[in-house]
Amino acid sequence: MDLGIRGKKAIVCASSKGLGRGCAMALAEAGCDIVVNGRNPELVAKTAAELRQRHGVTVTEVVGDVSKPEIQKALLAACPEPDILVNNNGGPPLRDFRELDRGKILEGVTQNMVTPIELVQAVIDGMAARGFGRIVNITSLSVYVPIPGLDLSSGARAGLTSFLAGVARTVIERNVTINSLLPGKLDTDRLRGPHEAGTPEDPKAAAARKTRISADVPAKRLGTPEEFGQICAFLCSVHAGYLTGQNIPVDGGLYVSAF
Repeated sequence: MDLGIRGKKAIVCASSKGLGRGCAMALAEAGCDIVVNGRNPELVAKTAAELRQRHGVTVTEVVGDVSKPEIQKALLAACPEPDILVNNNGGPPLRDFRELDRGKILEGVTQNMVTPIELVQAVIDGMAARGFGRIVNITSLSVYVPIPGLDLSSGARAGLTSFLAGVARTVIERNVTINSLLPGKLDTDRLRGPHEAGTPEDPKAAAARKTRISADVPAKRLGTPEEFGQICAFLCSVHAGYLTGQNIPVDGGLYVSAF
């Protein structure tokens, strides 16, 4: 399917690996120029090189933590008039809520609620004025299904969801949409346990880990960043202009609900 977004400009936050990388790859495949971002300069450079080589699009690299104001400014300087914004950031680590002090709570809320809101504020009026905009927030299935130990991540992402639900209805008439993707169990570094990012995993250990983790998933497998990215790209397409304010689980059927 031609997504109708060839030549559009996309900022994809935290896109050097994992789900963000999957989204950047899918948007580049659709013909979008990409601003790729991440904290590790080597991973950012590697992903940017792959995007250019595979898809021949223009790729700009911005290294740093997207929750820092100076990195947000760098992203917007690299792409002053984005057509697409994919909000993404790492969540707080698994931790009993009793261990959270005020500083940790504020940091988690800043990373997973305040930061995407600030970026939406920065780009939404320009999108509306130009008559096209797609904003996709990568949140978590924990917005719907609480996970003990991820309370801070769940609370911040649920706050973002509620905050933008009303905003989404104010710009849809200008062909600007805001939707969220809620990943369940996808095969990313976050589910691989302690290791160095990007390092190979023993095949037998990987197979056993994936079988164990996906046992309760109706699909009986983990999702991939690539298929997650394709769903994101569709939400950014010209075909998804009548879909806004929605939260879409990408979880292999793990979240059980008829509505």
